[in-house]
Amino acid sequence: MGVNRAGPERRPRAAARPASRPGGRRTPHRSTRPARPAPPAERVPSGLRTAAGYAWRLLLLGVTGYLSVMVLGQLQLPVIALFLALVITSVLRPFVDLTARSLPRPLAVLLAFLCSVALVAGVLALVGTTVAGEWSRLGDELRGGLGRIDRWLTGAPFRLRPGTVTDLRSKIGEFLSAHRSALLSTALSGAGAVVEFLTGLALAVFCSVFFLHSGDRMWCWVQRQLPARVRPVWDRAGRAAWRTFAGYTRGVLIVAATNAALVAIALAVLRVPLVLPLTVLEFVAALVPLIGSPIALAVAALVALAARGPVIALLVLALIVVIGQIEGHLLHPLVLGWSVRIHPVVVALSVIGGAVLAGVLGAVVAVPVVSVAWAVLGELRGPEP
Repeated sequence: MGVNRAGPERRPRAAARPASRPGGRRTPHRSTRPARPAPPAERVPSGLRTAAGYAWRLLLLGVTGYLSVMVLGQLQLPVIALFLALVITSVLRPFVDLTARSLPRPLAVLLAFLCSVALVAGVLALVGTTVAGEWSRLGDELRGGLGRIDRWLTGAPFRLRPGTVTDLRSKIGEFLSAHRSALLSTALSGAGAVVEFLTGLALAVFCSVFFLHSGDRMWCWVQRQLPARVRPVWDRAGRAAWRTFAGYTRGVLIVAATNAALVAIALAVLRVPLVLPLTVLEFVAALVPLIGSPIALAVAALVALAARGPVIALLVLALIVVIGQIEGHLLHPLVLGWSVRIHPVVVALSVIGGAVLAGVLGAVVAVPVVSVAWAVLGELRGPEP
């Protein structure tokens, strides 16, 4: 019997198992596949992505602002009337609230408007009377002043030929005679602008009557149109906007009145003619921050140059610097610091931007609009009290 001498039957070797960790857990099998390349979006630097995000948002805001300015430009009359109504309301509101304690509110509103009309009419009548009374004497002074200016320009250091000012005056007269029809058409178009201004003023007075009488109820009605969850936030924002606008308006009037008083005292001491009209001009011009007061004082310097000579005119020009320093470093921080919390650089840029976009009216409304927008933004992003 043959014996099978083959060795023991070999079994197939089992596949290698992953080593086990202590505790019976197996270590995960690590794949040797190469890592996928990062998608192209992740290769963009994070700073560039952030800048791009801000860029398209700023672009969207710029387009929205431009379209808003275009729409408001088409609705210029009602927008100006509404702004003027808010100005009248902010000025008369303290007087109405005070007199409403002892009178019915409709009578308090009527009394406030009657006093305002009487004050404005009295100032205009006084200015007209002053100009009419000094007109003949002023004409003689201006003629003599032109001769003095002519002699001053012919001397050192200018050395102009004699008769420069006289020739300029005659050329102006010839120009007016040659372009009489164009000037007449311009005056007629100006009459149309006066009618438009009176219409806007009537609309502003009409709106301000209701704002003074029932402005709080109107604001409550506006709030009821909003969702209930956002009413408290927008109530705080609206009150902050009104507080800023009213504070700015009253503060600007106080600053303008102070500037006008200083100018009146200085011009009276220097014996410059037309003190009262120039004071009223300074008051109105000072309502435009930074640039209004120097322009009015430049007009006063021209009057002083013609009537009193170059030395008095130089003193009036020095007055521009003095009043500018008082206004910028004393009046504005004291009067407007609590209501308008924006940097003077922002004020300057706002005035110039408003003047570029909408002329004189844009320069007047630019600072209060920016101040109100900043106050509303701060109230919306701030924590609730």
